[in-house]
Amino acid sequence: MIVIPAIDLKNGACVRLEQGLMERDTVYSDDPGAQARIWQDQGGEMLHIVDLDGAFAGEPKNRHAIEAIVKALDIPTELGGGIRDMETIECYLKLGVSRVILGTIAKENPQFVKEACKAFPGQIVVGIDAKQGLVAVRGWADVTEKKAIDLAREMEDFGVEAIIYTDIARDGMMQGPNLKETGDLAEAITIPVIASGGVSSLKDIENLLTIKDKGLAGVITGKAIYSGALDLREAVALTRGKG
Repeated sequence: MIVIPAIDLKNGACVRLEQGLMERDTVYSDDPGAQARIWQDQGGEMLHIVDLDGAFAGEPKNRHAIEAIVKALDIPTELGGGIRDMETIECYLKLGVSRVILGTIAKENPQFVKEACKAFPGQIVVGIDAKQGLVAVRGWADVTEKKAIDLAREMEDFGVEAIIYTDIARDGMMQGPNLKETGDLAEAITIPVIASGGVSSLKDIENLLTIKDKGLAGVITGKAIYSGALDLREAVALTRGKG
């Protein structure tokens, strides 16, 4: 299980949101490339990037910042936010992004995910954001009636590389990850699951390691490492010792 630092982009800057609300943001850095290097230097083995403006607009909005991040790093990157067509996927992969994350479109147009997996094998990840086990879409603005586990099983059949599971009620709230729902999802499918949302301390990393054997391949952390509540070096050392 690896620890994946996150960079969320809004207007070209690194920010964190509370519960996915754009108006409740905290700016941590106006130099995304430099921030990305910090996380790499502290042991991050992959970087998670979210184009927040893109997620809400449904189209890419922070290309310049994304390019700066990719150029600054040696470790792989994954990127999500507003990716809705093949051209955008191809553009980002050519830019040097290692894999792209499809979110809203996975629920609204599953066939697109299937086609993307065929066109770009090993480079498509699906982000499932959920509230009380139900899928939320469009920058978390709409909660659907689709169960997260059902969507994950469908995506697995299409050949996606991994599932990123976010409990949006906990994201940015520093309350700890939802171990039960994350574990249940990981156990229900055979492809890797990456946990996201709520990590607030080294203890949370320890707790997640208890469900690693269910298929948990990684954990994304954002606010905790920016605020200093979690030391990325310590978290990486812990997972390397037990991962």
